[in-house]
Amino acid sequence: MSKFFGYILSAVFYIFFGLFLCIFHPIQWLCFKLFGYKAHKISVDVLNFFLTYCQIILFNSISFKNEYDLPTNRPIIFAANHQSMYDIPSLIWFLRKYHAKFISKIELTKGIPSISINLRLGGGANINRKDNKQAISEIIKLGRRMKDNNWSTVIFPEGTRAKDGQVKTFQFGGIATLLKTAPNALIVPVAIENSWKIVRFGMFPLTTGHAIRWTILKPIEPAEKNANDITLEVETEIRKVLGQNL
Repeated sequence: MSKFFGYILSAVFYIFFGLFLCIFHPIQWLCFKLFGYKAHKISVDVLNFFLTYCQIILFNSISFKNEYDLPTNRPIIFAANHQSMYDIPSLIWFLRKYHAKFISKIELTKGIPSISINLRLGGGANINRKDNKQAISEIIKLGRRMKDNNWSTVIFPEGTRAKDGQVKTFQFGGIATLLKTAPNALIVPVAIENSWKIVRFGMFPLTTGHAIRWTILKPIEPAEKNANDITLEVETEIRKVLGQNL
């Protein structure tokens, strides 16, 4: 039944999703050129509010849970499992208070309305996966911006999306590199549930009637812990929420 309604509603969803991307592309450019980073960030936040709640068209519910008083006066590394492209707009919206940045493929910085311009202007790291030296350099620069501005970064230690919802083994490289330049960063696991179900049949049809959840888990202080142990702890806590054994 979810697939059946998906055939009907997917086209409507894509129309609105694409419309918001096109509308906010010139808005982002104007905000940045006329008023700088802060105005640009507000435009990006508003865009991602609309992108997040486009899920209502598919009758998918959105839930964000955070029981922790996270600081805004120190960098944060949010480490999440990754299930679909629809994880990202919601993380930008719900974590807007923490200036969440992303590590993205450099190919995405061209050709995509709103998304490409945000990647170029927003302060994240755009990496060439075929050039390790460039990738590490960009992540180090991001770590410095985190430290200087008390920004946060969202990373997906799996390295790719888990298309069936089953968590893949977390890699510690991203956390290790960021901690080298922002050693005081707080590590915060984020468990994402059910967004993979939206795209279980690919880009079309999208499926309907899912409870999509983002849950902030207990923060981890990095002091006296190495990146490998931190990453394992993050993966373990996320798996507990998802009911998946390590």
